[in-house]
Parts: sequence; C-alpha cells; structure tokens
Amino acid sequence: MRFSIWPSANQPWADVLATAARAEATGWDGVWIADHFMGNEGSPIPPETPTFEAGTLVGAVAAAVPRIRIGTLVYGNTYRHPAVVANMAVTADHVSDGRFTLGLGTGWQVNEHDQYGITLPPVRERIDRFEEAVEIIRSLLTQPTTSYDGKHYRLTEALCEPKPLQQPLPILIGAAGERRMLGLVARLADQWNCWGTPDLVAHKSAVLDRHCERIGRDPSEIARSAQALVFVTDAPDTAERLTAATGRATLAGTTAQLAERLQEYAAVGLDEFIVPDPTLGQGNEKAERMDQLIEEVAAAVR
Repeated sequence: MRFSIWPSANQPWADVLATAARAEATGWDGVWIADHFMGNEGSPIPPETPTFEAGTLVGAVAAAVPRIRIGTLVYGNTYRHPAVVANMAVTADHVSDGRFTLGLGTGWQVNEHDQYGITLPPVRERIDRFEEAVEIIRSLLTQPTTSYDGKHYRLTEALCEPKPLQQPLPILIGAAGERRMLGLVARLADQWNCWGTPDLVAHKSAVLDRHCERIGRDPSEIARSAQALVFVTDAPDTAERLTAATGRATLAGTTAQLAERLQEYAAVGLDEFIVPDPTLGQGNEKAERMDQLIEEVAAAVR
C-alpha cells in the first residue's frame, strides 16, 4: 500500500514545503493538495484563515521535490473551465517530470461560491456538468484536437499542447455517491478516492466493482485511495473522544493500533492511504509524527 501526506493549504508556504520535503526524504509516496480558497463555515478552519490556491501550490511543490508523486485532492469542477484544468494538468505534469495525478470532483463548498459569485448548481446539474468536464479533459489530454457539443460545455477543434509526459496522465475522481458518481468513476477514472474507515471503503469499493462489471470494465484497473484523520495517542479515552468528536473518518491510538487499522484497509483492497497533516502538530512535532507514521505504521502494509 502507498502511504501519502496531505499538507493543508491553510498553513504558510514554508510549512507546506517542509512537510513535502520531509515526506520526500523519508520514503512517503505522495503529496496531495486540496482545492479550496477558504475554510468552510462551521468547520475547525474558519473562513478567514489564509489559504493558498491549489494549482499554484501543486506546481511549486512539484518543482521543489524531485521524487514523490503530486496530486490534487480534488479540483472542484465549478471553479474552472475543463479546458483550463486540462492545460493546468499538463503544465503540472511537465514541471513534475511525469509525477502528477489529476484529482477531480464536482465542487461543493457553499461559502466559496457565495463570496466569489460562482454558481453552485443543484446536485443533479452539478454531476451532469462534471461528467461532461471529465470527458472533455480526457480528450484534451489524449487527442490532437477536441470538439465537444454538450449541454454545458462546447469546444471546437480545441488544442491542448503539449501533451502530458504520462500517457495516460492518471485521472482520479473523488466520489461517494453510489448511484451516479461511482458509476462515473467506473467509466471515466483511473483512480478513486473517498474519506472513510475500512468498513465504509469496503462497501463503496464493492459498489464501484458492480458498476465496473455492469459496463464490462475490469475493476482492478481502478486504483483505490482513502484518507482519515490520524491521531497518535497512548490514551484509550482520548482516542475514543477524538473519534466521536471529529465528524470525519478518524483513526486514533498508538502506532501499533494504527498499524492494525492500516492492515484492515489493506485487507479490503485499498491501494493508498492518505494522512491529512492538521492533526500531526507543527514544526518538529509534525516531523516526529511523520517519522513515526512512516516507520512504525506504514511499514505494516508495505
């Protein structure tokens, strides 16, 4: 199983770079960057928290660290035209010398759309737009020209040059919806991502397998990744409290206990586990936590 880090874009650039560089130097497999412009209302990160833009940050990290894979988790489709995203992806792939994974999602965070005057369509339309966007991006990344006459996007003999170094450049779709979104993963994605504990990942992965079987695609062609908040703690009551309080998929316990949970992910076929860094502390504390995780936890599933 691959083991990757997700540095928050809500921290200074020096801290993002230090996290990526530590991961690079100590054997982590990937660095993932989220696509948001501000914290979400009601979340632990207030909207006014300074936040870096994902595309620029991806390019900066790709240029600064020479080995580790770089990816977006995930670009919100509502924020950019798909042709713009395709050109951004090609640029990141060249800057990284072929180490970029293009993560895509429908977009969802209300306060960003409200403040910037960006339309956030109803869910059905949002998914319709997303389906067209992924088809367009895939074509632009692989075909000499792209013409597309959809309900929401139209392209005429559109160029996207140069092409990516990777052929194909992997497209990841972040999705949890079992009827439509996992169906789109089955048809259009190289990789799939969700938040989740092992039980949830196993359930969603089985749904994805059924979508693949329905359209005649080998489910093993789609890599699967997931993330959860990770707390390293020796206190059982603290672990239970944190798990109940976060509202997100959460792993908490000693490194030995965390290694057991990672083995549960491996047992349900997960290919990559991603660790968000806000729960790891700052500075030297974060570096020590990262070292513990890669040496004592990741080692159990590699």
